[in-house]
Amino acid sequence: MSTQFDVVVIGAGPGGYIAAIRAAQLGMSVACIDAWQNGQGGPAPGGTCTNVGCIPSKALLQSSEHYDQVNHHFAEHGIEVKGVSLNLEKLLGRKNSVVKQNNDGILYLLKKNKITFFHGKGAFTSKIEGGWAIHISGTTTADIVGKHVVIATGSSARELPGLPFDEQQVLSNDGALNIATVPKKLGVIGAGVIGLEMGSVWLRLGAEVTVLEAMPEFLAAVDTQVAKEALKIFTKQGLAIHMGIKLGEIKAGAKNITVPYTDTAGTEHKLVFDKLIVSIGRVPYTGGLNAEAVGLQLDERGFIVVDGECKTNLPNVWAVGDVVRGPMLAHKAEEEGVAVAERIDGQHGHVNFNTIPWVIYTSPEISWVGQTEQQLKASGHAYKAGSFPFLANGRARALGDTTGFVKILADAVTDEVLGVHIIGPMASELIAEAVTIMEFKGAAEDIARICHAHPTLSESMKEAALAVDKRTLNF
Repeated sequence: MSTQFDVVVIGAGPGGYIAAIRAAQLGMSVACIDAWQNGQGGPAPGGTCTNVGCIPSKALLQSSEHYDQVNHHFAEHGIEVKGVSLNLEKLLGRKNSVVKQNNDGILYLLKKNKITFFHGKGAFTSKIEGGWAIHISGTTTADIVGKHVVIATGSSARELPGLPFDEQQVLSNDGALNIATVPKKLGVIGAGVIGLEMGSVWLRLGAEVTVLEAMPEFLAAVDTQVAKEALKIFTKQGLAIHMGIKLGEIKAGAKNITVPYTDTAGTEHKLVFDKLIVSIGRVPYTGGLNAEAVGLQLDERGFIVVDGECKTNLPNVWAVGDVVRGPMLAHKAEEEGVAVAERIDGQHGHVNFNTIPWVIYTSPEISWVGQTEQQLKASGHAYKAGSFPFLANGRARALGDTTGFVKILADAVTDEVLGVHIIGPMASELIAEAVTIMEFKGAAEDIARICHAHPTLSESMKEAALAVDKRTLNF
């Protein structure tokens, strides 16, 4: 007889393992199924984010920034270093150890919360009395039943047509994190978050990096003022960024890869790279779920169809994270995971898509929440804007990083904060204050009236709020 659970979660990425933990906290019996494995074949929960996404990329970004600092910026602080060398194997090893620490941490959390973990792939077999029959195959083979099922199977990197990933020359985010030697010439297709972050890593480590983007605008989803500043800075750093290009037939040879393209003027170019990172988006992963056998509805792009509460078309079957509509962000998946667990318990789970922050972990960092200035103009929403440069911030000067600014957009009449956009040091941390004020429908005046510690980067948020009312104190 199959073991029965109140909740079965398929996938242990940010959405899945968090949903499992919250359900367990609410007193439900929970199983979590995940197929990721480490180099030794053991379980590696955490999904794309932990294994080949957020966590390892941030580890490499941090290491590469240290390398860049010692080579180009330590002298400004009176620290003179000679004979700097790069041990790439050790650098990558540190990244791997950070990933393992996170894997082990998730396994500990599952055990701590008395969640039964199955290392393998979960697939629907049928609807039976008492719930859904799930077959687990892989390292673990088992048949279980879930009264409720939460699908959190995530996404995978999108391939260019006719150019599959081999992770040797044609690299997804996975291969981009594991290049064994610094390439002399590195190509990046796609000037999005992953392309810019990975391009920045290998540029700092010594590669000549060229980024090719089909869209005519750089970072079109970002506030235009921020995007223009970012393009200027990244170009100055050494990233060669070409927008509005049309790719030709890419050919991989024995030792290099040739990328022909046509620019906006119609001029044809041909570049030869040692490695090519393809970062043109991600696609939902539903392989192996046996969705068709139980009638689980997918849309034309392969996403699982859900309503506003993450319910699928099947009774007591839910889906969260990258496999459903909405931004493909780990923290969005986590919020949905918590909300679904609470809805199963009869509560009213909360996810506000309007206050989900976005971050690009380049240097400088870019973060934003809410609407951009171009969106407000397009909708005809009357607004006020205020900005403050880090150049005028005492802590930024002390850090030696005065790049960028904070920009706040507020309703012209009510002063409610509609959007906050930051490019500069620690933007990923500073955005939290903006998210909080917007979640409570606060005003720019609220931020302006709150006491911020001095000297801190966060004072730039206060000053930008003051600028909305044209009364900055330090600029």
